[in-house]
Amino acid sequence: GVVLISDLLRQGLNADCSVLMGANVANDMASDQFCETTIGYKDAKNGELFKLAFDAPALKVGTVPDTVGVELCGALKNIVAIGAGYSDGLGYGGNTKAALIRIGLKEMIKFCKMFYPTAGIDDDTFLESCGVADLITTCFGGR
Repeated sequence: GVVLISDLLRQGLNADCSVLMGANVANDMASDQFCETTIGYKDAKNGELFKLAFDAPALKVGTVPDTVGVELCGALKNIVAIGAGYSDGLGYGGNTKAALIRIGLKEMIKFCKMFYPTAGIDDDTFLESCGVADLITTCFGGR
């Protein structure tokens, strides 16, 4: 089945593992442009420590008690972005890409609910930086 990296780390190290994903493309971060990120945590104390460590004027950090949802958003958005790239390559316009992103987000949610029905994935996680914001920046980032 589907195995998450955070679960492998948690088991292999026998330690808590939080997850950081979001709209924070390296080039933008390096040039100190505003970015944001989501930290998914299981232990609230660790979530707060990571927020204190990373939150800065150019990097807005949000936290959610949903490591599974955050990690899956970070992975699944790349599949949608491949479709957006094909759309660009075929010369389709912004409306087509918008439809791909909208449908892709719905499919991301469906995947999470289907393969992780008991993980407690919060629908609001998809509206965090790790979800829709990272999806948009990856689909339009041209990397």
